[in-house]
Amino acid sequence: MVAGGITYLRPDHAEACAELALAMREEIGVVNQMYNISVQLRIGICTGPVVAGVIGRKRFAYDLWGDTVNLACHLESTGKAGQIQIAESTYERLKHIYQFELKHRLDVKGYDRMSAYWLDNKTSTPDYATAKLVSH
Repeated sequence: MVAGGITYLRPDHAEACAELALAMREEIGVVNQMYNISVQLRIGICTGPVVAGVIGRKRFAYDLWGDTVNLACHLESTGKAGQIQIAESTYERLKHIYQFELKHRLDVKGYDRMSAYWLDNKTSTPDYATAKLVSH
């Protein structure tokens, strides 16, 4: 699990997570070629609030909870191998910077049907002025 913008306020946390996901997908392709294997990643990204804290009395662990974490997990588990599935909340922050495949709907237990997108790649000419207004 990766969480962006947790330790300090970072206005581009969604973009940083998208960049990491794209880099991971590319790197696993290099590893597959290098070792003649066929490992593929499923990645889910959701943007929103989380509850974070340290749990335990003898053995400490830092953990995250909340709808954002649950939805990101669902996006990953229902995703396609080799693809990056993102929630609409993340799409709204990234739509001016990245290319996406068509919007689709997911049934998520305990939630209404949610919209999701497949993150494709960075656009060749991003509209950074608009993107900065979206990422706050």
